[in-house]
Amino acid sequence: MAETSASESRSAQLPRGVGWVLACVAGIQFLVSLDLSLVNVALPAIQADVGLSDAALSWVVTAYVLLYGGFLLAGGRLGDLFSRRHVLVIGMSLFGIASVLGGLAPNGGVLIAARALQGFGAALVAPAALALVTVYFPEGQGRSKALGLWAGATLIGGALGVVLSGVLTEIWGWRAVMFVNVPIVLACSVAVLRLPEQRPQMGIRIDVAGAVLVTAGMASLVFGVSMAELEGWSSPWTLGPAVAGVAALAAFVLVERRAIDPMMRLDLFRHRAVVAANVFALLVTGGQLASFFFVSLHMQQVLGFDALATGVAFLPFCLGSAVAMAIATKLLPRLGPRALLVTGGLIGALGIAWFSLGSPDGTFLSDILGPSIVTSLGLGAGFVAMGGAATTGVPQEDAGMVSGLLNSSRLLGGSLGLAALATLAASVTSGSDESGVAAASAGYSAALLCAAGLVALGALACLSIPRGADTAPKPDADTATAPRASRTASDS
Repeated sequence: MAETSASESRSAQLPRGVGWVLACVAGIQFLVSLDLSLVNVALPAIQADVGLSDAALSWVVTAYVLLYGGFLLAGGRLGDLFSRRHVLVIGMSLFGIASVLGGLAPNGGVLIAARALQGFGAALVAPAALALVTVYFPEGQGRSKALGLWAGATLIGGALGVVLSGVLTEIWGWRAVMFVNVPIVLACSVAVLRLPEQRPQMGIRIDVAGAVLVTAGMASLVFGVSMAELEGWSSPWTLGPAVAGVAALAAFVLVERRAIDPMMRLDLFRHRAVVAANVFALLVTGGQLASFFFVSLHMQQVLGFDALATGVAFLPFCLGSAVAMAIATKLLPRLGPRALLVTGGLIGALGIAWFSLGSPDGTFLSDILGPSIVTSLGLGAGFVAMGGAATTGVPQEDAGMVSGLLNSSRLLGGSLGLAALATLAASVTSGSDESGVAAASAGYSAALLCAAGLVALGALACLSIPRGADTAPKPDADTATAPRASRTASDS
């Protein structure tokens, strides 16, 4: 307790350092969210230039998601055990090198490898960035503002990825979507190098077995889900990795129950706010990313927008997210996360359901503008509160662990949601009495309606958070006393 108070006092005495912390939190989260959708609109141009097959082309997206999701929990824990600044420097360097390599890729194999390296770099920096909020900002208005920046960067980065993908591909070609990362990496790296130094935790043993199992489990699960869209849910390429992933994660839980210094503190799951925030992340991100995907298809395949117009059409969502972020950061300390998660999630679900009403005869004003504003206001508020619920009361030494868990829930939810709803859309389209554009529109509408249902379920799950109960459990004495005692002795 004294150690935590001392840390909070030090964080309160960082008037200059805090600005760089905020720059890191916003810049890094923007970057990793941007690259989840940055190549989407550019995929046809990539395929035409480097000659990838349809199956191989999907790996331009899957390689990033696979490495990102597979190493998130391990990356978060590395930041807890070692200097977060060092982990961030390594991760940003890998991301920058991969972006240059991808932009210069002479063939599809090199491009896919570059995207995989980007994903690994993202797994190192994303949990460390959110952990900075817990470490440097005491609970209250200051932390709410930092979480608002994180949430805004998450949503705006994802939406702007589609915008930039269309604009850059139309003007300069697909290679520009890789090179655009470089100035962002350089700017974030400057901020990282200005962060206050953090002493590594002493007396902590690395949970090698836990790290191997959780990385293998998450990577296998994400791979299996990603293959579902290409091979079908009953394919061995889907079921084999998915079952192996679940088995590895089950083994991970058993190992963590006995680990002296666990990769993941299982007692965190006794805290209903932490559980609800991760359920919200899983379901809402699944609905959000799927809605981005199908709205983009609706604009291009149904309304006839080109890549540039499709990108620009996402700008109202970006603006709405910024407004919601500003409002939610002021409301979070007064209302707590429960009210914003439930209300924001339900508003977001309403907006996505509105998207499902789009038709072949629609326009930007009738099909896109109104739903974009409603969805962005709801999800923007919900994402600010999600970060608050997941991190409030968490000890600083576990900040990366909790951040890695939240990011893993988001990424797994996005992969599951998109794969499942893409299968649904294809089924509805093929079974429709209509043909051509009308049949495609029917499939997109069905998927968007189900995406709205996922978001609504995520919002309702947050009703389990007790009013006014926002403190995470402290570590059990039998699992935490020994290592923390050794750290205290070492620090003194």
